[in-house]
Amino acid sequence: MLEKTDILVIGAGPGGLACATLLAQQGAKVVLVERKARIGPKVCAGGITWGGLIKHVSAELIERGFPQQHVVTRLQRVVVTETNPIVATISRERLGQWMAEQARAAGVTVLTRTRVLALEKHRAVLETAGKSRRTLNFNHLVGADGSNSMVRRFLGLPTTAMGLGLNCMLPGRFSQMEWHLHTRLFGYGYGWIFPHAEEVSIGAYGDVNNLSARVLKQRLLSWAAVQGFRIDPETIRAGLVNFDYRGVRFDRTWLVGDAAGLASGLTGEGIYPALVSGQAVARMILDPNSPASELQGLVRKHHLHRRIVGLAARKRPFCGLMLEVLAVLLRMKILDFRTLEMAE
Repeated sequence: MLEKTDILVIGAGPGGLACATLLAQQGAKVVLVERKARIGPKVCAGGITWGGLIKHVSAELIERGFPQQHVVTRLQRVVVTETNPIVATISRERLGQWMAEQARAAGVTVLTRTRVLALEKHRAVLETAGKSRRTLNFNHLVGADGSNSMVRRFLGLPTTAMGLGLNCMLPGRFSQMEWHLHTRLFGYGYGWIFPHAEEVSIGAYGDVNNLSARVLKQRLLSWAAVQGFRIDPETIRAGLVNFDYRGVRFDRTWLVGDAAGLASGLTGEGIYPALVSGQAVARMILDPNSPASELQGLVRKHHLHRRIVGLAARKRPFCGLMLEVLAVLLRMKILDFRTLEMAE
């Protein structure tokens, strides 16, 4: 069965959905494939920055907003307070379902439970639900298929900078959003407590080059116990965070979000970079002369975060001191908390 489309998008995360929706709204024929049966679920703490992502999602999706951020180090606890919420929480699954509805309404052909069996420059062999196969020709290919991207591998791009996030959801309503900077446990990463509507996300983020998944999991469990949370180890889910950015355009093949390595190596923030890069790539496909100014700003912020990560990794003995200084600067309001966001 031979078919043709203008654009094939692989991966129905926020980046792929944002890209496909904008393209379809401008009249392009778009096919979006997702290997999972349901769009939305992913290992994610669900924290979104108020200054960046809130412009791109419906207010009804916001579960909790936090004008205070509690930053805890080995030596101090800093409370950063703003008039408006600094960070909000959102259900990653609800976000995915909401964006999928928008994509379908725009005319995107969404194929779930669909795998890419073979990929060539302008052709892909797809298998849906483990049964029916089709060969799809396309003019443009968009890889929005996450940190372990098939499209990135197809392009032959290496990935050497990768973070690891471990997360579990516990029932209960909690009042404070907390970031725990503890170098002996998490290196330059952190442990988090992110309250949602009726649950709380407990997790940890670190660099896979410094911390194995097994070690990070053990440290997450011990740290969470000190914070008063009893976690069943079987409920912990792991997700990779690719921050090895090498560009978004490779002739008529494009990368967005984690597939492009646009997540923050410093904080692991990935939803906002995925949305922004997905929309920017759509505009560049529609208009090769598009300035992609928002993408340029995102890349500048990404480079800043990666330089900080590189410094922390090279100067491990001073990493703890750096985080203590960071907390002091936040407390004295010399450093704005939003400097740590991916949005400019």
